[in-house]
Amino acid sequence: MKAPAKRPAFLLFFPLAALLAALTVPLSVWAVLSGSGWPPGLLGSGHGHEMVFGFALALIAGYTLGNQPQSVLYPLVGLWLAARLAWMLIPDSWLALLLSPAFALLLAWHVVPRFNAAKKWRNRITGPLILTVCLLPLAWLGLLAAWRYWPDLARGLEFSAGRLLHAGVLCLLLLMMFMGGRIIAPAATVTLERKGIEPRARLQPHMESALIILLGLAILPLLLPGVDSSLAYRWSGLCLLAAAGVLAVRCWRWELWRCIERPDLLAFGIGYAWLAVGSLLCGVAFLGQHAAAPALHLITIGGLGTLSTGVMLRLYFQRASKTPPGTGWVCCITTLVAIAALSRFASGPAAFGQPILLWISAASWALAYIALLAKMLELNHRLR
Repeated sequence: MKAPAKRPAFLLFFPLAALLAALTVPLSVWAVLSGSGWPPGLLGSGHGHEMVFGFALALIAGYTLGNQPQSVLYPLVGLWLAARLAWMLIPDSWLALLLSPAFALLLAWHVVPRFNAAKKWRNRITGPLILTVCLLPLAWLGLLAAWRYWPDLARGLEFSAGRLLHAGVLCLLLLMMFMGGRIIAPAATVTLERKGIEPRARLQPHMESALIILLGLAILPLLLPGVDSSLAYRWSGLCLLAAAGVLAVRCWRWELWRCIERPDLLAFGIGYAWLAVGSLLCGVAFLGQHAAAPALHLITIGGLGTLSTGVMLRLYFQRASKTPPGTGWVCCITTLVAIAALSRFASGPAAFGQPILLWISAASWALAYIALLAKMLELNHRLR
């Protein structure tokens, strides 16, 4: 009997992730500044929900699922699309609240076992980390159910949707640190050796281990409902400050400035640097109990934006032509993401009080992902 035909998951999930990224941020700004309140699912923390539980999970699906039969891939894609539409249009409905956890749990079912074969504990961290990210929509569902049906219990939890989203961002920070290092280290090593330069540092496993521990300790108190929020954020802030220093040293030791002929590799280095800066400023905000939104956006816009676009471009070009992404595409998209990150940071904690900066950020972000989507759709024809 003939085995069912398989298709790479990234061919579907990466374009959908880029489309969601291009739409979500401008629509969330429009929903508030226009006074229309539409789409309702992107008001308040709604855009954060979609970026963590929609965009990020689509990236994880595209990168980790590999080749899958249509019987696995199409239900996952359909469930993801249904969850996104339901959240944007009817976010308070049970349908919207249930679809995101359903997709996340189904994704975890297919992905997490793929990482169980690793022997070193550092390599085995990927599965539990992806599982944690996939369980966050379920925690969101439980939190909203508690507020709806057991408000007295919910008030005593010392837990909120904002705190859960902050934990989600730090989970993505840990995942980006880990996966980014696994991409940058071998590529930088090969590039330097081809130029006759002996690399000063390769994977740097001790630093990777330290970062896993520090970021894990930063995430844990935010996910424990019984821990006082003030204590949880101060502890998390201390861990983030330490992690920022390790991230910066690790990135510096790769000597990526010597790889000028590889703009895609330089872009990954810029993304890693965004993680370090975002961790530093986020740690300061957490420790001082200040508004953390501007610093968190350096991680989600600068770090996630630069690294996600780099990963998608890299995978598409490798499969289509076995070459690194073109210089023009990398520079254009990386610059647009940087403008988006800096504009959002400059708009401060009361972002809607700076509508021009906010629109610049949203427009730059959207243009970066529209350009990426256009290139992926063009390359899709070569990969069929």
